[in-house]
Amino acid sequence: MEGKTVLIAMSGGVDSSAAALLLQRQGYTCAGAMLSLLPEGNDPSDAAAAAERLGIPFYLLDRRELFARQVMDPFVAAYCAGRTPNPCIFCNRHVKFGALLDFALEQGYDYLATGHYARVAQDPDTGKYLLLRGRDGRKDQSYVLYQLTQHQLSHLLLPVGDFGKDALRCAAREAGLANADKSDSQDICFIPHGAYPRFLQEYGGVSLEPGDFVDAAGRVLGRHNGLPCYTMGQRKGLGVSAGKHVYVVEKNPQDNTILLGDEADLYSRQLLAAEVNWISGEEPAGPIRCTAKTRYSQAEANAVAEMTDTGLLRVAFDTPQRAVTPGQAVVLYQGEAVLGGGTIQCAES
Repeated sequence: MEGKTVLIAMSGGVDSSAAALLLQRQGYTCAGAMLSLLPEGNDPSDAAAAAERLGIPFYLLDRRELFARQVMDPFVAAYCAGRTPNPCIFCNRHVKFGALLDFALEQGYDYLATGHYARVAQDPDTGKYLLLRGRDGRKDQSYVLYQLTQHQLSHLLLPVGDFGKDALRCAAREAGLANADKSDSQDICFIPHGAYPRFLQEYGGVSLEPGDFVDAAGRVLGRHNGLPCYTMGQRKGLGVSAGKHVYVVEKNPQDNTILLGDEADLYSRQLLAAEVNWISGEEPAGPIRCTAKTRYSQAEANAVAEMTDTGLLRVAFDTPQRAVTPGQAVVLYQGEAVLGGGTIQCAES
């Protein structure tokens, strides 16, 4: 769009580079920015090379202190409390759509853009901004964006949300971007290879305290290696001989035990969530029918959502859901639109 300026958050991957390419082709005046977040710094070479190829300015912004304080430290605290946090949501809330958007606006840019597979639209009747799923359902990332506000959405462009991955790679390849075929990262950026216990020990100074695996009757079934080493619904790697398949049902930091149970014990009909955000900026007046998901990769399920008198979000599912995990996010949808969501506090039968 001629005359409009946009700062693109560039990670070095093909998605954010393709976002810059698409916006440049649409007539925006573009610049790229990479956030240095890890203690040892981030390698800016791929992002800088893509910006150079596109002929756009490039910033490298040191936000390591902020990332440690708002993402890594809460991640450690949540694990120590027996929860399973989603650090990408912390990062989106405080860093990408917090500090980076602030920087973009301070520098005079009209918009911030990212390579997330989601879409922004505006309701013609109300003028409210909408967060929509990415058109490619296999890549949709709207789940991790449920914390966005009307202010943030009004300054946000998500150009890759209208495309599939193959089309973006093809466009990047044709434009001569060296990272066109770069593989996607599957790990949390500060925990390579999923080594959670090691990170908690080395960065967080957490001492992994062994304790008991117990059943619902309180019988000791074996010993565990520390609460952070296990996740809700886990069956393999428990080292317990119970004569049947058993699963992690609950982690109890109060007495350092892990409750094991049957597959049926993993299912819950409703949950309570805190830190609730409504995309519209307004709480619904009463219960609403919607679909909801409690994990990034999970299929949505039909549900009724409502706010309680104590400010929590209650989500009641039509059919019980497996392994609803405290610390993860529950995200609500109506059709293509994200309504909002919150951080799961507990599941209820």
